Amino acid sequence: MSSDSFGRAGGLSSPSRRLFVQGLAAGGAAAALGLWPRTSWAVKAEGVPNVLSGTEFDLTIGETPMNFTGATRPAITVNGSIPAPLLRWREGTTVNLRVRNALPPGSIHGHQASIHWHGILLPANMDGVPGLSFDGIDRGETYQYRFNVVQGGTYWYHSHSGFQEQAGLYGPLVIEPLEPEPFAYDRDYVVMLSDWTDLDPQRLFARLKKRSDFDNFSKQTVGDFFADVKQHGLAATVEDRKMWGQMRMTPTDLSDVNGNTYTYLLNGTTSLGNWTGLFRSGEKVRLRFINGSAMTYFDVRIPGLKMTVVAADGQYVHPVTVDEFRIATAETFDVIVEPTGQDAFTIFAQDSGRTGYISGTLAVREGLRAPVPDVDPKPLLTMDDMGHGGMGGGGHDMSSMSHGAMAGGAMAGMDHSGHDMSSMAAGTAAGGSMAGMDHGAGGMQEHPATETGNPLVDMQTMAPVPRLDDPGIGLRDNGRRVLTYGDLRSTFPDPDGREPGRTVELHLTGHMERFAWSFNGVKFADAEPLRLKYGERMRVVLVNDTMMSHPIHLHGMWSDLEDESGNFMVRKHTIDMPPGTKRAFRVRADALGRWAFHCHLLYHMEAGMFREVRVEE
Repeated sequence: MSSDSFGRAGGLSSPSRRLFVQGLAAGGAAAALGLWPRTSWAVKAEGVPNVLSGTEFDLTIGETPMNFTGATRPAITVNGSIPAPLLRWREGTTVNLRVRNALPPGSIHGHQASIHWHGILLPANMDGVPGLSFDGIDRGETYQYRFNVVQGGTYWYHSHSGFQEQAGLYGPLVIEPLEPEPFAYDRDYVVMLSDWTDLDPQRLFARLKKRSDFDNFSKQTVGDFFADVKQHGLAATVEDRKMWGQMRMTPTDLSDVNGNTYTYLLNGTTSLGNWTGLFRSGEKVRLRFINGSAMTYFDVRIPGLKMTVVAADGQYVHPVTVDEFRIATAETFDVIVEPTGQDAFTIFAQDSGRTGYISGTLAVREGLRAPVPDVDPKPLLTMDDMGHGGMGGGGHDMSSMSHGAMAGGAMAGMDHSGHDMSSMAAGTAAGGSMAGMDHGAGGMQEHPATETGNPLVDMQTMAPVPRLDDPGIGLRDNGRRVLTYGDLRSTFPDPDGREPGRTVELHLTGHMERFAWSFNGVKFADAEPLRLKYGERMRVVLVNDTMMSHPIHLHGMWSDLEDESGNFMVRKHTIDMPPGTKRAFRVRADALGRWAFHCHLLYHMEAGMFREVRVEE
């Protein structure tokens, strides 16, 4: 992409001064350093500033001034750029990556650094999680990562030290497979989505702890109350407001941090920077979407173009053609598009909270734009979304709902007779066996004893279901064909074939006001590791007891998602868990060592939604 495309406001009506400044600053440091190559007509044009390929790599983590908003701030960079260089590996090779920590003394981002290779199978000491698999990389030191590349596909890498990922330390990773791919294309572009804030990420975290609803600018008003009374009646409306009040939540609480704080980036460029991928009419273009954000779910579409999804989290899936898809933090989706009939198409990614967007362009030449759609209306959460379906939650009549149960606490008003919960306290909290439990839909949900009366738990779901065919909050019935997890089927059968020998159920828990997040109501600092026997096949059942979505990532091993009947569906490295859902996946414990298992929303992980997994002989 040539640097003369930065700062162009053509095609946008009356951009605000802030957005105009963002356009001028769209290239961050990369434009100033002249790192943006001219896009050629070559088949493998990547559309990202730096591309490094081969088996020997030298990566330097440093601090670089960046300007995306009109204000210059210190960012964490790799070789001076955001995103970090695109690394191209080949399956079947051994890579050597020398990572040097060149952070300056007194950096607000700390003195230690790390790189985690997200979704990559490797020895535990190469995984890059300080305190688990290695000691981290101190200032002035170089750490050598060396491992065999045993997979192909689209992945990414990022820091696992403090909040450095939020500050810019993330980059794309493409692995050429040994075998021919099951689809054809003429061009290949990485599209890496991310979120940037001018705030020191530690200050942002502190703000979340003090006032988690800071970015919720759309709380319901008196006018909304009277409109609901007119539609649903006074009693139902009052009851509805009481319910949300008991949960200390609002139906507009869709994301903790959103476009009121964040500037969204595409390949390190703001919307007015207009990242452009070139095409010739009729060509097949592969777009490798990577969500490298800290806290943002993006809903992606290209108006006027169908997208055929061919891979998820680096693994081939049976092709499915859609208009739109939601990509959770840390997920990757590869799609094929065939642009024809017009000279430019807009790549449009709006945040799930509908507070902002990032856009780029596919075009026959630089400098073109297509119309940018308006952000969709902000959706409202219902009790049904929260896993309280069947209790009036589908609509607004919630009079039958127990306030005590809604508030979490001891689940007052629920009959637990016949359910011995006492044995769940230690075993389940530590990830003990719950074999024989229904891991699909149906029935009143039981909860681990560690959640009862727990000040870190403000809510429990009552009737969670997998919702694999649900496109998600804000995407239902929008007139577009939206991808669901139920659409995803790996092109290969269950790679293990064995039935799981045991089942572990873990609940995703939190307290919105305290901004406390955990598994089973036990934060990482107080939790026992989840222990797996080397070689075993285990089923993990996740139950989301919170009103937020959580992308859950297990390091070092694949997560083989099951359908409602317990059949293998699709292989992933990150499993999205919308509110009120219960989803199961299988793990083959084929990697010895200590591994991280956590929510990939950065501030949720830092606030306690993290576990250690140990695979032992």
